[in-house]
Amino acid sequence: MIPAEVRWIWTVLLVLVVIALPLVVSALHRLWWAARNIERYMSDMAAAGGGIGGNTVHLAGLEDTISTATKILERAGQINQHAGTIRTTLADRAAGTPESGGDR
Repeated sequence: MIPAEVRWIWTVLLVLVVIALPLVVSALHRLWWAARNIERYMSDMAAAGGGIGGNTVHLAGLEDTISTATKILERAGQINQHAGTIRTTLADRAAGTPESGGDR
């Protein structure tokens, strides 16, 4: 016959296994499901990051455009300044003022 202590230990262990096993299986299932969702989210994020990276390639061209536009605006300012000087000189000559070199 099996001693009472051994029977008691086996009964306690059997009850623990019967109660704990479904809890462990449930926890493992939830963990597996969460891991799949994380994997899906990471895949979507990688695709979105690739799209963003593809669109930022054009920023170098935009920087070149801004640089060229800045140079054009500087030249336009210089032309405008020189045009004002020419306008003043021609107006002075047309008026015949002595500071412009007199009548010729």
